[in-house]
Amino acid sequence: MSTITVSEEKFNKVIQDVENLIEDVSDLFNQDEIAKKRMTEIKSNNSIGKTEKELDEYLKKRGVKVD
Repeated sequence: MSTITVSEEKFNKVIQDVENLIEDVSDLFNQDEIAKKRMTEIKSNNSIGKTEKELDEYLKKRGVKVD
């Protein structure tokens, strides 16, 4: 196997990209926590939505999957 040389700057960029991807994947699989957070936000702010449809639209805009 050949040896390659990677600058520290490029290596750090790759590490940062990997950390960002891991965080994105974590967010995808953590939909329940996102929904709970949004519902808490909705309950504390009555102007967000009055009907179920308005609440669903609000949640969808913020990335929560609504069935």
